[in-house]
Amino acid sequence: MLGAAGTTAALAGCASGFVGSTADQPEDPAEGPADGDGSTNPDPTATRENRYTEAYRATTPSVAVVRAYGPDGRAGQGSGFVYDGHVVTNQHVVEGADTFEVGFARQDWREGSVVGADVYSDLAVIEVGSLPDYARPLSFVEREAPVGTEVLAVGAPFGLGQSASAGIVSGVDRSLPAANNFVIPDAVQTDAAANPGNSGGPLVDLDANVVGVVNSGGGDNIAFAVSAALSTRVVPALVETGEYTHSFMGVGLRGVTPLLAEANDLPAVSGAYVASVREDAPSEGVLQGSTGSTTVNGVEVPTGGDVVVGLDETPIEALNDLSIYLALETSPGDEIAVRLIRDGSRRTVSLTLGERPDP
Repeated sequence: MLGAAGTTAALAGCASGFVGSTADQPEDPAEGPADGDGSTNPDPTATRENRYTEAYRATTPSVAVVRAYGPDGRAGQGSGFVYDGHVVTNQHVVEGADTFEVGFARQDWREGSVVGADVYSDLAVIEVGSLPDYARPLSFVEREAPVGTEVLAVGAPFGLGQSASAGIVSGVDRSLPAANNFVIPDAVQTDAAANPGNSGGPLVDLDANVVGVVNSGGGDNIAFAVSAALSTRVVPALVETGEYTHSFMGVGLRGVTPLLAEANDLPAVSGAYVASVREDAPSEGVLQGSTGSTTVNGVEVPTGGDVVVGLDETPIEALNDLSIYLALETSPGDEIAVRLIRDGSRRTVSLTLGERPDP
């Protein structure tokens, strides 16, 4: 099942095919040429290759193939990995299915059932009863992996189990499309290849810690993963209660462009522009949407809406900053201070966040 993920990416989950077996691997790392005294000196290239091998070996016993079967007999396939006694995967891998088979590295298969799924983060959790002894839980990174971090995407592209593709973290703080015109914020971009069947598998650094949950891929050098920071908020809630509630302001937002800044006499091309306020939403009566429009360089541009420049003590310089702050730092019911520009004046208003509506 391939779906849109922006203009450049397609969901990488749900491929039909077979599961490859784990190939035998040498036990000892490759050694470099011997020095004159008979000792060995591994060269830098061999050392780097061994780090990829070690990361793969540490990760792949915990990575699973997820086969999902719908009531109409249709089958799909993705990947997953062990975390907190369960198997984490993507919501779009399990969507519409009612029967699941989960296969591990040594052709150990288990029946599974979904204990929770969240369409707004594209994360899901599967319970399999008893995990193989060798399928140890993987850990998420504690801090965001910076651009340039070497990573492996481990999973089952096209059903080929225990596969790995290598790359780096190519970008951070990306936004991916979600249901109801919302976005999945704080996503990780990588040039490690992700193909149909990779969805739900881990993107790991060379210490075998999970940087993100692979979500989508497109082209030869761009793929995305749900960040560790968002995953560690959503997954425990799915395990405990079967659902996760996202904070909700109830506004339609636009990024501030040079044209929008000019039309609204803004001091800088910065912030998040409130284009509309949803009726009966938390922001109704608190924030102001567009009141008119004007033409700049032949383009009609909305005017009169609030421009959010800060939430609590966090500056909002771009639209994605607002989404990330709401997703990672707040919960429904929290009261936040919204710093904004309205009609040329700066002010701060108090807003109590609601709960995002069901898709």
